Amino acid sequence: MTDITDLDMDEVLQIDIVSDVVCPWCIVGFKQLEQAIADTGVSAAIKWHPFELNPDMPEDGENLRAHIMRKYGSTAEQSREARERLTGLGAGLGIDFRFTDDMRMVNTFKAHQLLHWAGPEGLEHPLKMALFEAYFKDGRDVSNIEVLADIAGAVGLDRQEAIQVLQDAHFAEAVREEQGFWTENGIQGVPAVVFERRHLITGAQGAENYAAIIRQLVDNEAA
Repeated sequence: MTDITDLDMDEVLQIDIVSDVVCPWCIVGFKQLEQAIADTGVSAAIKWHPFELNPDMPEDGENLRAHIMRKYGSTAEQSREARERLTGLGAGLGIDFRFTDDMRMVNTFKAHQLLHWAGPEGLEHPLKMALFEAYFKDGRDVSNIEVLADIAGAVGLDRQEAIQVLQDAHFAEAVREEQGFWTENGIQGVPAVVFERRHLITGAQGAENYAAIIRQLVDNEAA
């Protein structure tokens, strides 16, 4: 892959987003960015890139609330408050977060392989959105091959081919290589948004802040 310092500004703003499909702040950050793009009126090309919040997550996953409490040392009350905050924030952005007590954190390596396959088909973005919705709204297991194939079919990909891609792990090595590229370039948490392969912004920054960043980039290029 090209080094993140090598590309120049073009007529279309290139935006690379490193994220995981089970990361609530990733979909929040994207929706904020999407609003900023609309508000500024720029033309932008979005490219999604893989990141696993929990690469060592076992096949059967882990209760989400227990996982968050264990990983971050939060209490049950803090976990509840965080969910309520996300639910309210999401509602304002058109995201329907439906957290439940039995919701599970799962391994997402297969989901990233599916997204990699969808890229050349021109369906990476709708598949990414569908995976976010499947996990956060519908509570589906996005580590399960049959579930992933159903989601792929729903966005226009060939369901049977999706199963074959995942069973054969055809893109596993490519996904690992891409994950390595981004971590080697300093990405330790997501969402990570890279504008024009030069300007890294981490975390969900809010629509106004994203809009300010975009305007500054455009103004600097025009100067």
